[in-house]
Amino acid sequence: MSGKDKCNFVIGIDLGGTKIKGALADLEGNIISSNTVLTDAFKGEKAVLDRINGVIARVLEEGGKTINEIKAIGIGSPGPLDSKKGIIITSPNLPFRNFNIVSEVKKVYDLPVYLENDANVAAIGEYMFGAGKGKRNMIYVTVSTGVGGGAVLNGKLYKGSTSNALEIGHTTLLPDGPKCNCGNYGCLEAFSSGTAIARQAREALEAGLETSLSQYEKVTSYEVYVEAQKGDKVSKDILEKSFTYLGIGIANTIVSFDPEMIVIGGGVSKMGSVMFDKINEVVKVRTLEAMADACEIVVAGLGEDAGVKGAVALAITETE
Repeated sequence: MSGKDKCNFVIGIDLGGTKIKGALADLEGNIISSNTVLTDAFKGEKAVLDRINGVIARVLEEGGKTINEIKAIGIGSPGPLDSKKGIIITSPNLPFRNFNIVSEVKKVYDLPVYLENDANVAAIGEYMFGAGKGKRNMIYVTVSTGVGGGAVLNGKLYKGSTSNALEIGHTTLLPDGPKCNCGNYGCLEAFSSGTAIARQAREALEAGLETSLSQYEKVTSYEVYVEAQKGDKVSKDILEKSFTYLGIGIANTIVSFDPEMIVIGGGVSKMGSVMFDKINEVVKVRTLEAMADACEIVVAGLGEDAGVKGAVALAITETE
C-alpha cells in the first residue's frame, strides 16, 4: 500500500473572529475528533496562526492519526480573500492583512491546504452533509451579523472570477435606502441582517415610538423577535419589513440561478416560521411560477457545525 493510499482523512478549520474550530474527519465527512479555542485576534497574526496550527495538532492527537494519514486541510475564513493565492486580504474581526495563510500552514504541515470564504464553505458543507444533500443546484444564504451566500451549481461550488460570487447581501434593493457597511446604499444586508433589525429597533426607540423594546438596555434582533412574539407592534413591523426585503433578495436569487433549493442558515434563521413564512409569501408573488414551484426553501441542517463541516467538505472536494 502506497503512502497516498493511506491518506484517508482530512482536517477542516473554521476560522472566526471569536473562535477557531477544527475537526478531523474521514472522506465520508464523519467527524473523528474536534477542538475549539478562542481566536484571541487582539494578539496579532502570529498568535492566531499558532492557534490554528495548535488546533490541527490537537485533532490529530485526539483522533489518533499522524500527518501522513491526512489528505488535505480546508480552511473557511471571513473575507475578502484571494482563495487562489491563499491570502486573507482583510477582515474586520481578524488581524490578518494580505496574509498568506495557506503558505504559512504548509510550512508546518506539508500538505495541500485550501482556503475559501466562510459562506462558500458553509454552502459546500450543506450540499455534501446537510439540508442540500442529494441536490445538484443549491444556494446557501446566511443571515446573521451580515447577509452572505454561496452556490453549488451542477454539483460544483461556484466561486466566480474573484471567488466572491453570491455576495447577495450587497445586491441593491433600494437605491436611496439605508447605508450599508460596504459603503453602498440600500443593500439587502442593510435591511435584513441581524444588525439591520437591531438598528431599526434603535431608530424606533429614538423616534419615541411606543414599544415594549424600551424595557431593554440593549436591543438585538433577538429581543425584537421575543417582543414580536408577544404582540409588540413595532417589533412585528420591523420583522415584517426586514423579511419582506429578504424575500425579495431570495426571489431575485431564484430567478437568477433557478436552483432546486435555497438553504438558509445563520443566527436570524432561528426565528423559524416568522422568517420562512414571509419569505415564501414574497417569493410566490415575485418569482416566475415554474421556478418558485421547483425551489424548496429550507433551514440549514448543520447548525453550529456548518463552518467546520464545510471546511472538511472543502478539503474532500478539492482533492477528489
